[in-house]
This record gives sequence, structure tokens and C-alpha cells, in this order.
Amino acid sequence: MEEAIPVDHQIPQHVAIIMDGNGRWAKNKTMPRYVGHKAGVDSVEKVVESCIQRGVRVLTLFAFSSENWQRPEKEVSFLMGLFVSALKKQIKILHKQNIRLRVIGDISALPNKLQLQIQQGEQLTAENKALDLVIAANYGGRWDIVEAAKKIATKIASGALCVDQIDEAALSHALSFADLPDPDLFIRTGGEYRVSNFLLWQLAYSELYFTDLLWPDFDQAEFDKALNWFALRQRRYGKTGEQVEGKV
Repeated sequence: MEEAIPVDHQIPQHVAIIMDGNGRWAKNKTMPRYVGHKAGVDSVEKVVESCIQRGVRVLTLFAFSSENWQRPEKEVSFLMGLFVSALKKQIKILHKQNIRLRVIGDISALPNKLQLQIQQGEQLTAENKALDLVIAANYGGRWDIVEAAKKIATKIASGALCVDQIDEAALSHALSFADLPDPDLFIRTGGEYRVSNFLLWQLAYSELYFTDLLWPDFDQAEFDKALNWFALRQRRYGKTGEQVEGKV
């Protein structure tokens, strides 16, 4: 069993996760893919609980990418329904836990029932402080950057901004969840080693943690392994190790 994380270890403020492997998990058990997606919801609950216990302030989960519309229509329909039912079931629980729900992505393309559920959930939990739970739905990193560019272009056209004022900060402020810190720790389950168009700008200095475990098997103990790994990382941001350690 993984040892508890020492209190003096650094805990990431923001953890971002690609929850990969639901379908393969179900296939390995000779069950339909939707069974894996249902099991994946249980893992979400476990990780959310762990974040609160460990002091993580923001958790961003990649629930549905802008590329996932290419999946079989039956599976997409099930995923949309699962999203609605999970929100309906969990939103009051999240609210009691003082968790704020936020959803990023092109929400306008989602089913109307789901859009309404998202709106109600965000409104109910808007003042909560224990954890920001960010769900990326119909989201893509390139889409996010393009939308930010459009916002900046609109400001330039209106005279509210000039070209010389465009810098990294200006672009960052136009992206999704601009008021939250960038992810410190990125986790991907399922044995794939790529970021798959997820938070392309925001992951610039994130520590990247990959595991072969399929998402439904990712529990509190596995989350602690990732946090322990993160605690051993030296985050230099372009500096030398000696500078970070204060030896220069």
C-alpha cells in the first residue's frame, strides 16, 4: 500500500486528467463499452474526494473532446445521457461538499437538456470554495486558442486593444478558466503518451504523469502515487537546479 504523503511535500494546486481506458476496461471484461463509462464515473468520485482530502484546489477532467463526436453514434448518445444523469445525481452532493462545478468547451453544441443541467449546476455551486471541479466537454485545446484569438481580434477591431498590447498574459486571459492557475500536474491513464489536444496552452509547464492503468482502476491509492511522484519533481521554469535550490 502506498505510504501517506508527508505534510511537507508539495501538493499541486491544479490537477488535470485525461480519463482514458473506459472502453478497453469493459472489453477486457467482455462487457459492452458503456459499462466501462459507468465504472469511470466511480473513479471520478474517488479522485474528487482525494483532491479535497489532499488540499488540491482545482481538478480538471477531460470528459468529452471535440474529436469524440467521431465515435459511434450510439456511444456518443450514451455518453451524453450519462453526463446528464451523473450531473443530476451528483450536483447536490458536490454542493454539500462545497465544490464548485465549472464546464469548459463549446457547450452550445451539446444537447439542450445537458446545457440546462450544466447551467443549473454552475449556478447552484458558484460560491463554493473547497474545490473547483472543471469538466471539459466538447473541448479541444486548439479550439480554446482559436476562441481566444477571436476575442483578442474583436477587441482590436473595436479599438479596446492594440497589437502592441498582445502578449502571453493577454492570450492567457482570453482562454478557458483564465482566473484559475495553470495545471501543475497532468495525469493520463490508459497507457497512451500524448496530451490529445487537451489544454495545449495551459500545460506548458505542467509535470506529465502517465500510467498504464485504465481509468476505472484508478483509485485513491493510484492518485496518491501520482502526487508522490509530483512531490519529487523539481520545477525549474527555465532556471538551473542550483538556482531553484538557492545555491547560486
